[in-house]
Parts: sequence; C-alpha cells; structure tokens
Amino acid sequence: MKIAKLATILIGLFLLTVLWGFSSEKENRKTSDIKQTSKETKVAYFASGCFWCVEAIFESVRGVEEAVSGYAGGHTKNPTYKTIGTGKTGHAESVAVYYNPKEVSFQTLVTVFFGSHDPTTKNGQHPDYGSQYRSIAFYQTQQEKEIIENTIRKLNKEVYKGKIVTEVTKLEKFYPAEEYHQNYERLHPENSYVQRVSIPRLNRFKKKFPELLKKRKDG
Repeated sequence: MKIAKLATILIGLFLLTVLWGFSSEKENRKTSDIKQTSKETKVAYFASGCFWCVEAIFESVRGVEEAVSGYAGGHTKNPTYKTIGTGKTGHAESVAVYYNPKEVSFQTLVTVFFGSHDPTTKNGQHPDYGSQYRSIAFYQTQQEKEIIENTIRKLNKEVYKGKIVTEVTKLEKFYPAEEYHQNYERLHPENSYVQRVSIPRLNRFKKKFPELLKKRKDG
C-alpha cells in the first residue's frame, strides 16, 4: 500500500511539474504569438535604451499596430531581464514594431528611432547605462540596411558631425520580454521611473513629431 501511495504521489508531482512548465511556456509565448491585425503587417526591430520608453514611443505613431518589448542582438538563447542585466549575454532591450506599410514606411520608423534618442551615446541612454541599453537599428533585408545606413550618413553630415555610434545589425532572433514588461508605461503611470524618464521622453518625441502621431479617439 505504501508503495502504491508513493507512486501516486510521484505521479501527481510529475503532472504538476508538466502543467507548470506548460503554463510558464504559454506565458512566455504570449507576446511572440501576436496576431497580426492585417495581411499587410510587417515588423521592424530597434533598440534605444529602456524598452518601456521605446515601446510607448512607437505605439504613439500612426500606422503602428503594436510594439512588443524584448531582447535581441546577443549570443545567448532565451535571455531574461535578469540575465541581460549582467551585460554578458550581448542582448539589448529591444522592441518589435508591428506596422502597416500602407500607413507608415520603414524609413519613417527609422526617423522615429533616431529622432527619439541620442544615437551618439555609447552603451546607454540617460539614466540607463550598460551594453543592454545600447543603440541598435536591426535590418532584415538589404533594402532596410541601405535605408538605415543612408539615414546615418545624412544625420552624421547634417546633425551629429560623424558621432553616431548606433549599431546596424542583421536581426538573428528576437525574444519577447516577460509579460510584466509589456505596455509597462501605459499600465504603470504611477511608477517613479515612468514619471521621471518614460513619460517626459515620450512627450519630447510627441512635441518633435506631431505630424506622425495617431489621432486621438473621440471621447
């Protein structure tokens, strides 16, 4: 009887472990299994400091359907917020920008990217510093690479005097961040970092590019 009881307990623990693992995997997949809202939807990827800030900026742009916080640009599999904080994974806090190219072009998204952070600061955006906060413009096609490089040449000549340190990197893999990071600025307006850093950064962008913003819904 004791053996049978022990076997029952072990089987129960095994099933709980399997179910917990499935639940965790499902939670981690939530943001990677985003349903595209139209057949035309494309995805662009950028890193420019805290992804809470970057996500909110891109989601304010007309033609952007959704922005997802995550990790990219590194050499390790399945990075987490904790592991990239060590600076040893190579990943940067990044965003996947889901957009309708009939409403907003990749060139415009690149303009938003460079116009919403300081691309001359190496490994950081005030007040966050470290390789996980570095500036990266990811490309998936040769055309996207050329758009990014042409924009950098133009800005280096006209604005930054050759000081841009943004990396131009081919996207290998994007890992969505933990669920609690998604839409963080919108869901946690009381957070001190959001109030001191994220919201002011978003407002500076809105003031700089009012023509790119989504129209406010009535009511």
